[in-house]
Amino acid sequence: MLLDEITHTMATCRQFRPDPVDDETLLTVLDAGRWAPQGGNRQPVHFVVVRDPYKKAKLGEWYLAPWRAYMAERMGTTSTNSDQRHQRSSLAEADNFAAHFGEAPVIVVVCAELAGVHPTDTNLDRLSVVGGGSIYPAVQNVLLKAREIGLGAALTTLLCEAEPQVRELIGLPEGFITAAHIPMGWPLLPFPKQLKRRPLSRTTHLDNFGSPMVSDAGR
Repeated sequence: MLLDEITHTMATCRQFRPDPVDDETLLTVLDAGRWAPQGGNRQPVHFVVVRDPYKKAKLGEWYLAPWRAYMAERMGTTSTNSDQRHQRSSLAEADNFAAHFGEAPVIVVVCAELAGVHPTDTNLDRLSVVGGGSIYPAVQNVLLKAREIGLGAALTTLLCEAEPQVRELIGLPEGFITAAHIPMGWPLLPFPKQLKRRPLSRTTHLDNFGSPMVSDAGR
């Protein structure tokens, strides 16, 4: 597959067939992660592959609490136009995913060694995000490779709220954190032919924020 086809069709997969994901396939996908760029070649990212039914069930149980809080907040808003109705449909799909989170054939816990990241924005009066620059490119590589071979995946960070429980469950040592969780499996439904995204005219600026680099008639 060409990169454009991969990126344009790499939808979050929330429904999986019960078929297992063999080790060779999974290792091929995870191997893509280690080639991602990160600061100083410190390679802070580790993957914990969870196949054990009990551990997957616990991860699913812990996922539900933050999801239900998020769902209550989102569903409390009224919706009238088609975009909002589409969002509600997506939320319903995600709600079903949450209810069956622990049933995914495999759940990958993305971990990172804190000593291997170098956030440069900790002194700013805002949320620090820069440290993720040495973590999430590896996650994106994994997602891209999964899509290339037809494996479905869903990236979530909600379960990071339960890091103390997850730490004990998977034996994560001190000095490491959880950065994301990726349920994976063979998709129940086909991938979309084209994702819906905002045009570049709304997200790409020239010299000043608010000065579009391309017109609406462009991309």
